[in-house]
Amino acid sequence: MNDPIWGVDLGGTKIEAAVYQFNGIDIKVICRKRLPTESSKGYNHICQQVFTLINSVREETSLTPEHIGFSTPGAIEPSTGLMKNSNTTCMNGQPMKKDLEIGLGIPISMTNDANCFAVAETKLGIVKDVVPDAQVVFGVIMGSGCGGGVVVNGRPIGGLHGIGGEWGHNFLDQSGEDCYCGSQGCNETIISGPALQRYYHSLSGEDKTMQEITALYRKGLDPHATATVERLFQMFGKAISVIINILDPDAIVIGGGLGNIDELYTHGVEEVKKHIFNKGIVNTPFLKPKLGDSAGVFGAGLIK
Repeated sequence: MNDPIWGVDLGGTKIEAAVYQFNGIDIKVICRKRLPTESSKGYNHICQQVFTLINSVREETSLTPEHIGFSTPGAIEPSTGLMKNSNTTCMNGQPMKKDLEIGLGIPISMTNDANCFAVAETKLGIVKDVVPDAQVVFGVIMGSGCGGGVVVNGRPIGGLHGIGGEWGHNFLDQSGEDCYCGSQGCNETIISGPALQRYYHSLSGEDKTMQEITALYRKGLDPHATATVERLFQMFGKAISVIINILDPDAIVIGGGLGNIDELYTHGVEEVKKHIFNKGIVNTPFLKPKLGDSAGVFGAGLIK
């Protein structure tokens, strides 16, 4: 096994640290620990939670990291080094990378959680298993929100503004709601889980989870569930066809809760064919992730 890799998944509700080794085939986890983020207590408290967690892992493993990679909501603005676009809003406008490096006394890397997901599934997960020679991979997050990450030759593409792969906030359709980002009709306002649940409520007057809505769709007895899930397929086809037309990736991995809907990989891909600039031919592998909720923390450790 190689030297231990340290990664931290810094989310809105929990902070998870993992120390692991990877030999090109197997992952050996040395330690995994979590603490609540407690973001309601503010930015400085989040940083202290990170310090507490890392010190605890150091004590438990008797290891000292030379570098730690962080998966974060939002991104770093390259021109200022300040956090932006985070739904954990107290992080926005803060020099988080600099503050964590000072507090930990070691260099760190930080990148968006969707990038970490895409890197992990490319290097450690399903892409490695199914399309091992993939050069370009797009990772999709479809759950409580929508996001994306682009990996080229094993490295995430952050871009000039630090927003590379930000698929969730591309315009999709006028029927979408106003988005917290300030726009209207973004992917996130139409094909995220909460957006689809609100759409179902607008048709039926009832509140149901996407799991319940999908189960009703499969039974074929609820026209509102059918309309909601078919909206997912149709809008997914439009949204992801843009990625294929621009990047033409070797593989697309779909993470988040909606990625568990099997029909997305059949009916959803059929919708892609209607919009792709390739005479309706789609050879792109659409893959379910292998690493589950470990992708963020494992991928973070691979970011340098």
